[in-house]
Amino acid sequence: MAFTPPSTRPGFSLWRHRHLVASLTWREVQGRYRGSAGGLLWSLITPILMLSVYTAVFSGIFQARWSQEASTPLDYALQLFVGLIVHGLAAECLTRSPGLMLANVSYVKRVVFPLETLPVVTLLSSLFHALISLVVLLVFFMLVKQSIPTQVWWLPVVWLPYLAMLAGASWFLAGLGVYLRDIHQLMGLVTLLLMFLSPVFYPASALPPTLQGFFQLNPLTIIIEQSRNVLLNNTPPDLVALGVYSAVAAVVAITGYRLFHKMKKGFADVL
Repeated sequence: MAFTPPSTRPGFSLWRHRHLVASLTWREVQGRYRGSAGGLLWSLITPILMLSVYTAVFSGIFQARWSQEASTPLDYALQLFVGLIVHGLAAECLTRSPGLMLANVSYVKRVVFPLETLPVVTLLSSLFHALISLVVLLVFFMLVKQSIPTQVWWLPVVWLPYLAMLAGASWFLAGLGVYLRDIHQLMGLVTLLLMFLSPVFYPASALPPTLQGFFQLNPLTIIIEQSRNVLLNNTPPDLVALGVYSAVAAVVAITGYRLFHKMKKGFADVL
């Protein structure tokens, strides 16, 4: 078996630089609202406003229904918000990762700086805002349903492989974005297509049987559906499906990291 240098092992490198990652993540979160009067309060205000708009539009205007089980407009708003949270996390990572090295040229020029931490910082800062939105969702759910989703503790199990897959994609895109500048614009289109090709606005069960298999290949489909199960439907996740997803996510994470490690050798020359 070939020996793998510690520098090419994602877990080893991230653990070694965990304090740097935490510091940069917090600075990234604060930097988004620097100069605004509301500051970090906007991270709470924004999802509240979004959920209020969705509820008003789908309850008062469209009178939308999600399914026979979730038949009220408020149910539709909750189901939609879960899909948007999951998709929004992916969209932010995929659209920001290709430009990370270009935006941090000073770090690239420093030979000793661990560039592999930058995509993780982007992922964690995006996760911070997703978690704030989840808190808003849970509070709204308790107000509407007068109950607490007892299966919510499964959510870390559902999201952990999703985060691993996003990390692998972020590493790959961060490296590729140095050599192919157009990838940044392309990711905007990809994330838009992902929104409509994922069960964000509709349940996966509403798709024709001929498309079910195709949509299961979408990396967002399983996570959105299982997140709805534990958050809204109060049912445990499909552990078999998550097990397969976790195996694929591990391959994506390791492959993305190693490709980034190879590509970064030429960053200084290109930038």
